[in-house]
Amino acid sequence: MPQTKARQVIALDGAAPIGPQLLRSLRERIIRTELVPGMRLSEQEVAQTYDLSRQPVREAFIRLAEEGLVEIRPQRGTFVRKISESEVVDARFVREAVEADLVRLAAEKADARLVSELRHLVALQDQVSDGDAANFMRLDEAFHRLLAEVAGRPRTWTILETIKAQMDRVRYLTASEFPKALLITQHMAIVDAVASGDAAAAEAAMREHLRKVLFDLPAIMAAHPLFFEAGHKAG
Repeated sequence: MPQTKARQVIALDGAAPIGPQLLRSLRERIIRTELVPGMRLSEQEVAQTYDLSRQPVREAFIRLAEEGLVEIRPQRGTFVRKISESEVVDARFVREAVEADLVRLAAEKADARLVSELRHLVALQDQVSDGDAANFMRLDEAFHRLLAEVAGRPRTWTILETIKAQMDRVRYLTASEFPKALLITQHMAIVDAVASGDAAAAEAAMREHLRKVLFDLPAIMAAHPLFFEAGHKAG
């Protein structure tokens, strides 16, 4: 008698609210291209994967649609959206504007302990194996989140997390050629400026860091054309 393949279950923390956990998990799976652009998402299958009812899945799909990560097509289903070039460019523009102000505030407020924490995060990034985008990006998130905390605006990073999801999808597409050395150099320039209290230099370093995607995007789109929406050119 043939054996039935065991259904994979992704466990969530039953002691914490399920909705935010499910939303974060699905968002991360889309960003990591585990759920690829154009893929149809079944409420029932996702509910089974997380051992949940369909209601929280339906609510998560609605939120993901609002973030531009999925498209809900009436009578047809829910699909992972392809990446919009214009949305990547817009997200980068917003992120640069916000983080430029955050890093200026951080340079004005940072103390020796916080600067030490920032340097420690950069050192951990340097230890990440080449091509290990998942771990590098996890530490990168921690680095930028800490800057927001140093600036006294931790909730701002929570807002940016949803805005920058399209940028993160692009970054994962280049995992095999992740420019670790360059990103670490840029992070160190940011930390050095914050440590010296030079707000102008910190802002300039952050803007240079966040503009890299603009130069990389055309080549990434050419290498992965099926992952991007057609006819959405940046203005």
